[in-house]
Amino acid sequence: MTKYVINSGGLRKNPEKNKLYVAEILKNLGKKPKILLCFFAQKREDWESVYQEHLADIKKILPSGINPSFDLAYPEKFIEQVKASDALIIHGGDDHLIQYWLKQFDLANLWSGKTIATSSASSHALAKHFWTCDWRQTMDGFGLVPIKFIAHYKSNYGADDPRGPIDWEEAYRELEKYGDTSLPIHALKEGEFIVIEK
Repeated sequence: MTKYVINSGGLRKNPEKNKLYVAEILKNLGKKPKILLCFFAQKREDWESVYQEHLADIKKILPSGINPSFDLAYPEKFIEQVKASDALIIHGGDDHLIQYWLKQFDLANLWSGKTIATSSASSHALAKHFWTCDWRQTMDGFGLVPIKFIAHYKSNYGADDPRGPIDWEEAYRELEKYGDTSLPIHALKEGEFIVIEK
């Protein structure tokens, strides 16, 4: 069974919720789990530096007695890296970038039985449909989890955006009417996450 830990984003602004998120990812993985950190939603030239930043952050909030090893995901080694890992943490960023990289892989089979944790744009990618703050419209994800998703819900995300503040209720209504209307909508506030096993 694959375990999905799907987060809304904004973890750095919510340290207590980040601790809960990391603890959920590591649950039942033993004392020395192998964790793969993936930054495919970021610009390629930033992967190594962002990896070091996140590595420093996560090491500060590890549950007592847990000593994971970490690796940085690369597309050319991704299949082997996922197979060698217990959990994959896919960070957020750009909706198009994350789908560009991940669509090259048979994800459901590749990471079957693993723990897959996502945040913001990578959560969108796993959902069937989503509403994105960046583009302010509904889009389609891969449908690996049968949900609709809105990241950063009711936050001040994009407060300095020239388009003005986001109308979250309107975003919810747009997603409600879009695509498969039978699917549940998960509109999560920053730092919140859901767990889906399938």
